[in-house]
Amino acid sequence: MALTSLAPLRHRSYALSATSSFISSIGTWMQSVALGVYLTVTTHNPVWLGLITMAQWLPAIIGSPLGGAIADRWDRQHWIQACNLVMALTSGSLAYLELTHHLRPIDAVYLAIGEGFASSASWAAFQSLLPDLVEPDEVLAAVSLGSAQFNLGRVIGPVLAAVTLSLGSPGICFLLNALSFVFVLVMFSFVRTKPRARVETKLRLVAETKVGARRAWSVAGCRNPILGVATVAFIVSPFISLVPAMAIEVLHAGKVGTSWLVTAQGVGAVVGALTLPTLAKRTTRIFVLRASLTTMVVAVALYAEAPTLVTSVVALFFLGGAYVGTLTGLNTSVQLHAPVAERSRILALYTLTLSIFFPFGALVQSALAKLWGVRVVTLSSGLVLAVALTLVTWRAPRFFHEMSSPSVGEGAVLAD
Repeated sequence: MALTSLAPLRHRSYALSATSSFISSIGTWMQSVALGVYLTVTTHNPVWLGLITMAQWLPAIIGSPLGGAIADRWDRQHWIQACNLVMALTSGSLAYLELTHHLRPIDAVYLAIGEGFASSASWAAFQSLLPDLVEPDEVLAAVSLGSAQFNLGRVIGPVLAAVTLSLGSPGICFLLNALSFVFVLVMFSFVRTKPRARVETKLRLVAETKVGARRAWSVAGCRNPILGVATVAFIVSPFISLVPAMAIEVLHAGKVGTSWLVTAQGVGAVVGALTLPTLAKRTTRIFVLRASLTTMVVAVALYAEAPTLVTSVVALFFLGGAYVGTLTGLNTSVQLHAPVAERSRILALYTLTLSIFFPFGALVQSALAKLWGVRVVTLSSGLVLAVALTLVTWRAPRFFHEMSSPSVGEGAVLAD
């Protein structure tokens, strides 16, 4: 397992990027837990959880295509640094307002928009950088390891957030997150890749984005996972934003319960990310993807019906593993099938899809949770995903197979 999952770390630049991303993940999850607790305790209205999720993700409508187009023509490391500087400033502002007792829920939403824009703009650059940092047969392991470090941050971050919240205030968590972005900025000064041909033509964002979108749609190995992530993001992903409501309003477990649930999902995701590449090597990537989707259906139902905090923690452990297995499988398909010339733009489209469908799903489900309750909404999401998988298997039997074997062809570099 270690040889397969950890092999990308032998590459110095990948190790530097993964380390900086890990530190940033810890800060991100500290802020996420602290912000969720702040909104739940101060408003007692789950709709604010949906609004903050939309504010964090919807800026990708502009940020993702812009970031993808820039990453295909500019130095990706420098672009990642610029975006992290913006995120450091937004988190720092959030910390200042909270620590001076001037933070309002609407202020958190406004700052989340800025941070969400910078985050989405940098994501395509980071993802498209991965194949340049490792060997081709290590891409799945690199993507899985990236998920592992992000979710290990989900484990450590909430624990640190719980300690910080018990001793201080959410503002300290926000400040530490700002410092984590500064750490990324510094570390990427030492990341090195092979030089790319300089693009001299004028940036045509709309035209170049259309080229990437057409290319993604023409390649089944890119089109199918984008459709898949849209489905999962809208139907299942909203459970993440509703964790504070489940812990505080349903299970009556308070701030500590919120941290335990987020941590349980993170532990499951880390275990999944480190073990699934080995399973995929012994079977196939598509077998692992389908198994993850099936497990996710069962785990969501168990989480929705769990009567106690302990059983909820167990359910979220398995849900975390299945969720990371699903997203890793979909992401890897795009990584392997996307033509090199349009890779950043296609990955930006993948990110954009996740960034649109997740917040809309979160807003819809948070509104329904206010009417019907968190348990009913969560259980319904699992049932809807089960129906969707059944329809795909019945009506499009080659849907998963088309993601298994990379296609060839480079395509146009920019817009025609």
